[in-house]
Amino acid sequence: MPGLRGGLRRVIVSPEVAVSQEDGDAGKIEIVGLCVRPLSEPAAEAAHALSGWLRERGVEVLMDADATGSRGETAHSREVITQKADLVIVLGGDGTLLSVAREAGARSVPILGVNLGTLGFLAEVNPEEQYALLEDILAGDYRTSQRMRLDVRAERGGRELLRALALNDAVLSRTDLSRMIDLETSADGVLVTRYHGDGLIVSTPTGSTAYTLSAGGPILLPGSRVYVLTPICPHTLTQRPLVLPADSRIEITVRGSEAAQLTVDGQVGEVLHDGDVVTVTADAPPAEFVVAPGRSRFDILRSKLGWGAG
Repeated sequence: MPGLRGGLRRVIVSPEVAVSQEDGDAGKIEIVGLCVRPLSEPAAEAAHALSGWLRERGVEVLMDADATGSRGETAHSREVITQKADLVIVLGGDGTLLSVAREAGARSVPILGVNLGTLGFLAEVNPEEQYALLEDILAGDYRTSQRMRLDVRAERGGRELLRALALNDAVLSRTDLSRMIDLETSADGVLVTRYHGDGLIVSTPTGSTAYTLSAGGPILLPGSRVYVLTPICPHTLTQRPLVLPADSRIEITVRGSEAAQLTVDGQVGEVLHDGDVVTVTADAPPAEFVVAPGRSRFDILRSKLGWGAG
């Protein structure tokens, strides 16, 4: 993997199996990036303590502006951090993790999410677990899970309006002032249907526990190589969530006079009009997340969704 050098032993995991692999070009983790939830003093304090702990162990630390706060340390952009670091630690919630994963661009740098938020499907490590896990990581003994990302493009008359990577989803929805919208959707050039309703969600397996879950979509394990198309309040009630293989090329064309809002991972977006086309593929390199030891995906689902609670 990029950014990992020397004889580091790593494990890449899917929901079902773990496979050890030796990387002869890997080495000890020398540079760690710290990114925190914006405007969160507790997160900044946690980052300050963590940076001291890492530096005591000879690790170079790159911190974003929210992590440095007013302490006078050098702040780096998240784009720089994700390109230079061997490991990125995110202290915050899933929204912060989504932002960092997008800033990583094509580079698949391992990301460790420490949950200082509420639900935390992505930031699955608790603060009290981080130091013990980091001892293992610095020793080269850890597991990662690769998460499919979407390459989302919006065009108008052949001119690109927006291009972004999505870890969770791309959502086309009606604007505040519009009524129901029409979204003509095809897969690999073949018409799927014309959705008439409040919108459409194109989700990754990681995003299946986000917006699409609220809209009635299925829960998928992160290692699945599929999309989910979930209509939002469709006028035709038989239009249900649809699972398509990840090698499909999805094209969504806005039809009619009503404007549509494209939003990627709930963080970047563009207003679209009649004839504008959104193309979604799974061509983007996957994001890579450090997995908490001894905790399966089903453990996380039971904990976060309250399954089996009396």
